[in-house]
Amino acid sequence: MPSTSSVNELLSPALLAHLERLELVSRKIFRGRMKGERRSRRKGQSVEFADFRNYVAGDDLRFIDWNLYARLDKLFLKLFLEEEDLHFYALIDASDSMSFGEPSKLHYAKQIAAALGFVGLCRADRVKIEMLGASRANPAPVLRGRQSLWRMMEYMNKIEPGTNVSLTQGVKDFCLRNSGKGILVLISDLMDKQGYEHALRFLTAQQMDVYVLHVLSPEELDPDVKGDLRLIDCEDNDVAEVTISRPLLDRYKRTLAAFIDGARDFCNRRGMAYLMASTETPVEQLITNYLRQRGLVR
Repeated sequence: MPSTSSVNELLSPALLAHLERLELVSRKIFRGRMKGERRSRRKGQSVEFADFRNYVAGDDLRFIDWNLYARLDKLFLKLFLEEEDLHFYALIDASDSMSFGEPSKLHYAKQIAAALGFVGLCRADRVKIEMLGASRANPAPVLRGRQSLWRMMEYMNKIEPGTNVSLTQGVKDFCLRNSGKGILVLISDLMDKQGYEHALRFLTAQQMDVYVLHVLSPEELDPDVKGDLRLIDCEDNDVAEVTISRPLLDRYKRTLAAFIDGARDFCNRRGMAYLMASTETPVEQLITNYLRQRGLVR
């Protein structure tokens, strides 16, 4: 069992206290198989009234509004909001490039996933946090309830950089294993030589409410380097010798800006929410400000 200190490495006591007042919100409507604390707009049979509709043969007579019948001489059926459970998935990119930065992009991704997962656990949602390339023989657990925080952190502590799987293959494998509905948050730097487009297309085929959190470090957004350098690609060890000049840095920033804009546009056109996050942005600010604005939490 992870210690209290290992929990605090990702989620401080102050952050935990703030997160337990939040809840995850889906922009879509899903059918639940267990009763939880989530309510959908799907018409069902609970205590919260929603609407009326005309009675048709075969409807349950218990839900006829006899008061309306007495006034209008016409049968109407009362409709109610049905309670359902919410499924939350966080998919963490643990490729070598995510080890870059201080703190690393992977550490930041784990903080985000743990924070959102804790919000779900506090509201009795079903929570599953998984890293790209997770083994089918050792799948991530599906968790529910605040008492599952320790199991969640135990799994998080095992996530290390160096997963030798492409972004596309990792997302594809995840989608094949998880065909349910719910909220899915992909946390990645989207750096893959095969491109991110194929990976994200797999997500659009799922009946999920998809968020793409594009994590980059300050060193990547505004590199402070100059002179002759030997650059090594941390994903495949390709080597490039370059002379860093101001024009080259300007070109790099334009290329990165185009990459970010392209990812945002790709997601927006396919109904996925996109957010680029620098690892220097406090997790509490990211969740309570930016993700709240995008409708993931309230």
